[in-house]
Amino acid sequence: MSNRREFLKYTGAAALGTFALGKQAQAFFSNTESPVSLHPIGLQLFTFFPIIDQDVPGTLKKIAAIGYKEIESAFSMKGGYYGMKPKEFAKLVKDSGMSWQSHHVLGAPFKMPANAKPMLDAKGQPIKFPPMHNLKENRQQLVDEAAEGGFPYLVCANIPTHTMDEVKSSIDILNNTGEACKKAGITLCYHNHTEEFEKLGTATAYEMFLKDLHPDIEMELDLCWATKAGIDPVALFKAHPGRFPLWHVKDLDQKREGPAPVGTGVVDFKRIFANAATAGMKHFFVEHDMPKDAYASIRTSYNNLTKILSA
Repeated sequence: MSNRREFLKYTGAAALGTFALGKQAQAFFSNTESPVSLHPIGLQLFTFFPIIDQDVPGTLKKIAAIGYKEIESAFSMKGGYYGMKPKEFAKLVKDSGMSWQSHHVLGAPFKMPANAKPMLDAKGQPIKFPPMHNLKENRQQLVDEAAEGGFPYLVCANIPTHTMDEVKSSIDILNNTGEACKKAGITLCYHNHTEEFEKLGTATAYEMFLKDLHPDIEMELDLCWATKAGIDPVALFKAHPGRFPLWHVKDLDQKREGPAPVGTGVVDFKRIFANAATAGMKHFFVEHDMPKDAYASIRTSYNNLTKILSA
């Protein structure tokens, strides 16, 4: 399973703000010091799927020891928040020396093709996934849990966008969730893959999202998948300033096939971060979808990102 979208399709099927930057962010981007010295580097925990479930506290401590300061959580084989209630996981993150900023959830169930191969474990046996909640069927529960966890951003990691009917349904789901999030004091964001940038008639799903989602709903731009789709992140920032408070900072390998550690591929991070103020960026999370060696990957990304942003 090569990326998050394929993973979420499988698990989903199996489980059947504001635009203006705040004063602190403005001060950050106007400061003449190195951005890395002022802004914490975050990590998306999907990088450690499913190995984090073997030792959640130990994994978090090792991540923090590398230098990461912020966390965006994702799906866990233990269910819930790595087998914990939101408040429990929030305390664990805090005790590890990091802050919990965001959490990924599925937007709606996906229908897998009849010939889809099951995801196998290390012994070659089909993986039995715990129930995976989604915004279509479990909206209020997920919003309430986000409020309990105390993190400011709830992110829709994926939602069906293959047809116009799916896009229209997804817009309704996201707008309804955005309203529930606003009432709870949370910001809803949408995370992209490559498929949102494919044409459906005269427009792409992503263009329709930017146009038809309520302005309170913002975007988490995955720099790897946007680049793979042929999209210039900076052009997006300039066309929709302030709409991109969250980023997934991961590289696209030299063959332009899939994710790679930061600084080893083709993504122009220096240019993208130079336009962070236009984007309205507030948090960014390193991610590498299920790498062979997660610790080696995040060390490489951390070291290269530090060099890129301090040059």
